[in-house]
Amino acid sequence: MKAINHLFLTLTFLMSTQITISQPTTHSIQNGAVTLHTSIYPKQGAETIILLHGGPGVPDPMLDVVNTLKDKFQVVYFEQRGTGKSTNAEHSYTMEDYVGDVNTIAEYLDIEQFHLFGHSWGGLYAQIYANMHPGRLLSLCLCSPSSGTNKTWKQTEKEVMQFNKRTSTSDEWMQMGWLSLKGMMGSDKAYQQMFRLVMCNYHKNHPDIMVSEKQLTGVRARSVNKTRKELIKYPMLDTLNDPSFPVCVTYGEQDIYGESKQEVLDRYPTASTYLFENCGHIPWLHVPEEFKEALSVFYGMSVVM
Repeated sequence: MKAINHLFLTLTFLMSTQITISQPTTHSIQNGAVTLHTSIYPKQGAETIILLHGGPGVPDPMLDVVNTLKDKFQVVYFEQRGTGKSTNAEHSYTMEDYVGDVNTIAEYLDIEQFHLFGHSWGGLYAQIYANMHPGRLLSLCLCSPSSGTNKTWKQTEKEVMQFNKRTSTSDEWMQMGWLSLKGMMGSDKAYQQMFRLVMCNYHKNHPDIMVSEKQLTGVRARSVNKTRKELIKYPMLDTLNDPSFPVCVTYGEQDIYGESKQEVLDRYPTASTYLFENCGHIPWLHVPEEFKEALSVFYGMSVVM
């Protein structure tokens, strides 16, 4: 079972949705040997919010989140390095690399400050960015964020593995273990198949939600495996007792994490916090009205249901 331990934290969740939103402009943004496939939903004169999907290595355009935010902000989404249509010729996945990608996008947009929204691993990515460049943030929204780096990352992996074990059938659990092992050996296809099983687990209480097979084709084994190694090596994150920007942290009552999530709450003692009832790891699908209301309060938007 050790082979599947680390995989259950690489949790971006790709669901089919029925929403229709305006088409973004697409851009290929260069950061050295990396090309970042980026979607921009423009809004003239508005502040910019950058969305960080989960994973690592698993793209999710988070269209429901975009739809909630696009009337207030210029919304920017990108597939992270080595994921989906984004390339990474030198195969480097350090946290400094990831932070540099966000800065490169900000420079491309010619903006000094911006809002940052991160989900799951993307929420940890956002926390790492906030520790390195707090002065660039107008706000930080952490949606079911992974709990931390170094030994905290290992603890979170165990918690998510335990969640999946108790949610899976014995056959599903064995299949996950085999696919995880093949993914660790470099198989994109194995990880794509494994993530489909994992994502179905997270929606056992929401059977009407369908997994998008098309989006799963963007899963990349190299970015999953190499990023995990870097996260384990990375120092523990600092506590931000009095950040210059507002912070929001949300979790579902039935989320995938255990005790480790308290570290996030302790790291941001001034944060606005939400715990959604009857909700797992994907609040915009599990409790869309409650999630939209929370974002509307945090960002000062009118609530439109």
